[in-house]
Amino acid sequence: MAVVVATRNRREELLRSLGRLVALPERPEIAVVDNASTDGTPEAVPDAYPQVRVIPLERNLGAAARTVGVRAVRAPYVAFADDDSWWEPGALARAADLLDAHPRLGLVAARILVGPEEREDPICAGMRESPLPEDRPDLPGRPVLGFLACAAAVRRQAYLQAGGFIPGLGVGGEEEFLAADLAAAGWGVRYVEELTVHHYPSALRDARERRRTATRNALWFLWLRRPLPVAARRTLRVLAALPRGGVSARGVADALLGAPGLMRRRRAVPPHVERSLRALDGS
Repeated sequence: MAVVVATRNRREELLRSLGRLVALPERPEIAVVDNASTDGTPEAVPDAYPQVRVIPLERNLGAAARTVGVRAVRAPYVAFADDDSWWEPGALARAADLLDAHPRLGLVAARILVGPEEREDPICAGMRESPLPEDRPDLPGRPVLGFLACAAAVRRQAYLQAGGFIPGLGVGGEEEFLAADLAAAGWGVRYVEELTVHHYPSALRDARERRRTATRNALWFLWLRRPLPVAARRTLRVLAALPRGGVSARGVADALLGAPGLMRRRRAVPPHVERSLRALDGS
């Protein structure tokens, strides 16, 4: 199991998280993909942790930087971490065991504990109570079509076959595309509660910008992966539910402006994945 961390301008938080990752008993190969940081990150990491590989990029690829890391590592399985998260000791070994035991398992999503209080991230309850039908009882955990990238481990072959995180999405809501693309390719995507990741959300995070990106990506997912009649109906519902003005309006404008260049990459999911997405729509 290797670990890939994508980062941009969070040097001190990254160094803290790397301290946790290099101390793991599994001693994973670790690759940091730097999204054109200007705060000295590419120089600071090898000074502090010479065993960590740094891959500096000339421009910010957002979530797609993780694919650069996946291509660079040698391990058959890759866990993702953010610059403000790390895996609990033993979790990577258990994830590797599960992936070994289940050849059609493409991704496992871990339970997330937030901050020093170790509060469970609300997304965990949603994954635990997933309304998706259990059509693969041989696989561990619960079937899901969403996860947080900082708490996911993938089969490298499956990730690359599915195309990885799509370029141009930035960071915020990119996981929905990968989950659907893995499922479309026949890979299992599962929430496994026994795996644990710790997340100390960055003080440098721009929450408004993240919401703007997530709004845009939610609309792009509808337009690029759902059948057109469904996409039209769901778009109207999303727009009706969004707050008026401000960051949400800018996210919608971003989606409209970027749509023409993306539509050539439209690939509607197959019927079995669409049925699962409709189950989520109705939950």
